Parts: sequence; structure tokens; C-alpha cells
Amino acid sequence: MSPVLDSIRATTRRRFLRQCATGMGSLALASLLDEKLLAADAAGVASGPHFAPKAKNIIYLFQSGGPSHLDLFDPKPELTKRNGQQVPEELVKNIRLAQIGKNAALLGSPYKFQRHGKSGMWLSELLPHLSTIVDDVCFVQSFYSEAFNHDPATIFMNTGAQLSGRPAMGSWFSYGLGSENKDLPAFVVLMTGVGQPLTNAAWGSGFLPTVHQGVTLRSQGDPVLFVSNPPGIDSKRRRQSLDVLRDLNQDRFDLLQDPEIQTRIAAYEMAYRMQTSVPEVMDLSKESPATHAAYATTPGRASFANNCLLARRLVERGVRFVQLYHRGWDHHGGPDGNLVFDLKKRCLETDQPAVALVKDLKERGLLDETLVLWGGEFGRTPMMQGALKPDQIGRDHHPHGYTIWMAGGGIKPGIVHGATDEFGFYAVDKKVHVHDLHATILHLFGIEHTRLTYRFQGRDYRLTDVHGEIVKDLIA
Repeated sequence: MSPVLDSIRATTRRRFLRQCATGMGSLALASLLDEKLLAADAAGVASGPHFAPKAKNIIYLFQSGGPSHLDLFDPKPELTKRNGQQVPEELVKNIRLAQIGKNAALLGSPYKFQRHGKSGMWLSELLPHLSTIVDDVCFVQSFYSEAFNHDPATIFMNTGAQLSGRPAMGSWFSYGLGSENKDLPAFVVLMTGVGQPLTNAAWGSGFLPTVHQGVTLRSQGDPVLFVSNPPGIDSKRRRQSLDVLRDLNQDRFDLLQDPEIQTRIAAYEMAYRMQTSVPEVMDLSKESPATHAAYATTPGRASFANNCLLARRLVERGVRFVQLYHRGWDHHGGPDGNLVFDLKKRCLETDQPAVALVKDLKERGLLDETLVLWGGEFGRTPMMQGALKPDQIGRDHHPHGYTIWMAGGGIKPGIVHGATDEFGFYAVDKKVHVHDLHATILHLFGIEHTRLTYRFQGRDYRLTDVHGEIVKDLIA
């Protein structure tokens, strides 16, 4: 048996941690004691920003299913004028469509639009609350992707790749910057709504150590599965059990030098601390009646409004990346999702809480350092799917040009960036690709996107793959 290993076994926990000045294992364990819990690479070396950041936290309001830019943000008089006519052949001859044919009829929006704010941003009548903060918001109307089906498009937006297995954006933030609260994860996920299924590939850590994966919080029952002590086990006994597990895992790490073992140690320690921190942050009863009214929260059950309020509470406590998924935006037409009844429902569920979040952050002095990002995996086609009936009308998937919006976190407020063509089909002016968005967001957080890398299977990977340009016009 190694004399060093014998010596470690003979020491007390406190003495062992005090002696953690050298060695790969000590570096990883020392990171658990770091107040900022800065993320570490496989060798246990913290990364951190490359230059002074503009933002500290991000709240990503992911609208799963593909909100229709044409019915919310991007009115097209030509589309209305040619409503019912066949789509021009030149628009569709070189593309693939998800579910409709290339001879589909054009569909003008059934909703009224009006200009708002100094920017003159057009907004649908379905978004009355968003109209009150347009001067705080940057609308990107020339955003585009490459994937036209839900799973690859969602994974692409969240990981920078269309295939599962890459780290999520939140995982890259955890790896590069960590959390400012040692009792909460750096990357938290909250989910509401029904519809298109979501998999943890969108918030998984991929080939990064699993300590960086998104931690899913629940609005009912235990906020995190198994965070409560089992019956008959008190906090002292749980602490003793974790100490034994830590010692066993440390022995194994000393033999194998596998960084995932240190991830396991960190996960157990974080879970122990979360027993106190998570119930406190999830307790919305401490918020004022005025705050609940502003967000339109629904006490006692899960809702997007509750999650928006939780997102503010999480970033207040130093959580780096908060991801809210709200499903139900897949409006092809028919009873499972249409542009009349279901689109209205999604807007009623999300418009007020999202706007309340931006206003709340601003009033608390947090908006300047917190980036709020709103968008889905794609938009919807200018062509109709279904039938011209209120419960049947819909649109197909459309990645070639659509709208996202951002506020705070160093983003230039009160602007409309780029444009689509007269049909809302292609992004044609100041185009912004998924990789460009990721590069720009990393820049806001003081990270040069080409330098945030992780070596896996002989190659240095990054969130932006081998692409991405910082969109300087979006930065304040």
C-alpha cells in the first residue's frame, strides 16, 4: 500500500483538507471550498473571464415548439395582400420543409400590429405587456438556424450542435465561470407547459464533467429529487454517510485519477448544501402581494409565471445560468395546436411574466448585469398548414428567418436589428446565426468564444464549434 495513501487515511477530514496544497485530487477538492465555486477543467484549474464582463447572469426564456414570428413580431403587408395565393416558387425551390408541400398557400397574419417605443418596433396585439418595455429590449428580426425539426433545432440552439452529446450553453458557463453561490448550482433548469417533448440533451454537460450539467428544479414535491433526507435519517447521520462516501471515492480517485470521481464528490457535497438553500429560494410566499400580482403567479402549482419569479430569486443568489423551458408553441393547426386558440393561450401564459421579470430586474438594479434572452428553436412558415378555420389554422417549422429578443446584460436597448424579406421567409439584412448569438453572449460575459475550449477525443471543442462572429451592433 502507498505510504501517501496510508497517511491520508490516517488524517482527520479537517487536517486532510488543510493539507490539500498539491496533487490533482487536492485541486479538485479545494474547488469545493472555493467560495465562488469557479468551474474547473479536467486538471482542476479554474478558468474565469478573459476580460472585464458586462454581464454576470443569464436567464434564458426558451419557448419550445417555435413561436410564430409572423403573428407576434414581424408583420408583412405583402403576405396579407397575397393571402391564399401559392407561395412563389423561387422561395422554396432550394429548401426542405418539415410537413407541408412546396405548393402551400401563403397566410397573412390574422392579428393586428402596432408600432411601439422610440424604435418603432411592430408588435402583435397578443403582446400588450411586451409593448410597455420595447425601449429596454433589443429585437433581432434576422435570426436564423439550420435545423427544421424540433429535437435537432432545440439541441442546436442550446448546445451549438444538432446532434446530442455536446455540452449545453449553461454547462459551458458553469465550466468557464461557475456560480457565485457555493450552496446552489451554477446552471439551473425549470420547465412548464405541455407539448413537444424535451430531453436532457438540451441541458446536459456532454463531454464536460457532469458537475456542469443543468440541475432541474421542480415546483411540486421535493424541489430536487432525493434532496430530502430519507425517513429515519437526520442531518447529522446524512453528513456522516457523505463523509464515508467521500473517503471511499477519494481512495478510488487516488488509484484511477478519473475526474468524474471528483464530480461525484462535488455532487454529493452540493446536494447536502442544497437541502437548506433550495427550499429557501423556492419559497415564493415571502414575496409581496404586489410582486405576485405583477408576475401573475399561480400559488400551489407549476407555471411559467412562478418560474420567472424563481429565476429572479436564483440570479439574486448568484446562480449563473437559469434556463426556463415553456412548451406548447408548436402550432401546425388542428386541435393539438393552432394559431387562434393555442397561440393566444401561450401569449397569455408568458407575456406578462416575462415582462414582469425584466421590470423587476431593472427596479432592483439587476438588469444591467443580467441578460434576459427570449426565443424558440425556430419560427413558423409564411405558408398555411391545416385549414382556414379558427381551430384548424397553423404554420409549419421555419428556421430561415425569425425573431428573438434580449434585454439587459450589456445588450443595446431599444433597437430592432436586421430584417426578413417581404414574406418573412429569409433573413436578409444583418443576419444573425446561432453561432453568432452564442459568440456574442459569451463576449458579454467576458469570454472570448474561441478560447473557451475543452479537449475531448483529441480535439479542442467549443460552444461555437469552428464558427461564430460577435455581433457588435447588439452590444451597448
